[in-house]
Amino acid sequence: MGRIITKTLAEIYLQQGHLQEAYEIFKVLSKEDPSNIEILKKLSELGQQLKFSSPSINQPIPSTDEKIRLLKRWLYNIRERRRE
Repeated sequence: MGRIITKTLAEIYLQQGHLQEAYEIFKVLSKEDPSNIEILKKLSELGQQLKFSSPSINQPIPSTDEKIRLLKRWLYNIRERRRE
């Protein structure tokens, strides 16, 4: 049975001090949803703690279409948060 990849599992690993395991999960989650700022922030923080290079340096430069998709997703998230 494979491991279930969730933000909750990554947070549990963090609480238990398993930084490498948490980092690996956040890395997968960031690839699934590259517009999730919270996950990218956690990944960056863990990378610094583990002395890794910044994840944004290793990622390819997104195309114009990808940038537009990302900005639309951010705008959607901002609008949703304002409704709360």
